[in-house]
Amino acid sequence: MKHAELVTFGSSGLDRGGHIRSNPDQIAQLRAHPQARCLLLWRGKPLVQGDALDRLGLIPMSHRLMENAPGGHVEAPVFLGISDEVPVFALDISDWVPDGQDLSEVGGFVDRSEQQHPDLPAGHVFAELRRIMTRLSARDAELAAAAKAVIGWHETHKFCARCGAPSELAQAGWQRSCPSCGGQHFPRTDPVVIMLITHGDSVLMGRSPGWPEGMYSLLAGFVEPGETLEAAVRREVMEEAGVPVGAVSYLSSQPWPFPASLMFGCAGQALSRDITIDPVEIEDAMWVSKSEMMQAFAGEHPNLLPARKGAIAHFLLQNWLADTLD
Repeated sequence: MKHAELVTFGSSGLDRGGHIRSNPDQIAQLRAHPQARCLLLWRGKPLVQGDALDRLGLIPMSHRLMENAPGGHVEAPVFLGISDEVPVFALDISDWVPDGQDLSEVGGFVDRSEQQHPDLPAGHVFAELRRIMTRLSARDAELAAAAKAVIGWHETHKFCARCGAPSELAQAGWQRSCPSCGGQHFPRTDPVVIMLITHGDSVLMGRSPGWPEGMYSLLAGFVEPGETLEAAVRREVMEEAGVPVGAVSYLSSQPWPFPASLMFGCAGQALSRDITIDPVEIEDAMWVSKSEMMQAFAGEHPNLLPARKGAIAHFLLQNWLADTLD
C-alpha cells in the first residue's frame, strides 16, 4: 500500500538511537546536552501545548520538575531518540495529584479533561492522546506513542517474570533487568489484526458493547501464538461474525499504545454475506455499502458513525473509499 506510513503514529524517520542505549556515559552526555528535551506523561497523557493542543510540550532537562518530579512508573527518564539533532527523553509523573480537580473522567472512553501542572507554563496541559493524536505532526505523534507505550510497560513490569524479584531499569529505559536471577525483560508489543473484509462494494463493520451509540469499526483481534496474520484474520472474522474469508493480504500497520498493540491492517475477501455474531465478542455486525460509508464519513448518515479519526480503521476505510488501497 503506497500510503501505508501516512497512518497516524506512522514512521516519521525518528532516530531512536538503539546503539546508544547500552552506553550510560553517552546517555548521561545526552541528558546534559543544552538542547535536550523531555516529554512528561501523567497517567498516560502526554504534555501538549498550543491553542489547538497540537504540539508536544517538551521541557528542558534543566527544568526544576526534572529534579523534583513527583514519582511515576519509571525510575529515570527514558531515552526516546534524536529528533532533528535534539535528544528527547520521556518521564512519568503520575504520582502528582492536581488540586481541586474532579478526576472521574480520566481514563474513560472519552476523556476531555486537561490537567495543568503549576510548575509548567500556561497553555501546557496533559491531554488524552486519542483525543489530540490527529492534530500532532508525524514526529510528535511518534514520540508520544513511543513514550506512552514504553512507560505503560514499566508500569506493569516492575517485577521479574522469572523469579518475582523487583527488576531494575536498564538500556536507557528499554529493558528491565533482574539483579536476583539475571533475567532480562523487554517492552511488550501485542500483535493485532484489523480487517477490511469486503464482499462486492460492501465492507463488514462491527461494534463493541459500551461504544458511543452508532459507532462501528472494522473487526479486529489478537494474533495467537503460532498463528500467521492470514490465519488470525480468518479465525477472528469467523469467531466474531461467522463469515468465512478467502484471500487475505497485508495493507498497513499502526503502533497503537492503548496500551501496547501493533495493529496489522489486512484486506480479506468474504465468501458469504451471512452474519452470525458471537454476542460475547461483539454487540452487532453489518455490511455497509460504499455509498453508505461515504454518507457516514460526511456526517450525513442517520444511524452510522465512522471509526475514530486517527485509528487505522478510519485510515483503511478512507483509502477503500478513495480506491487507494494498492
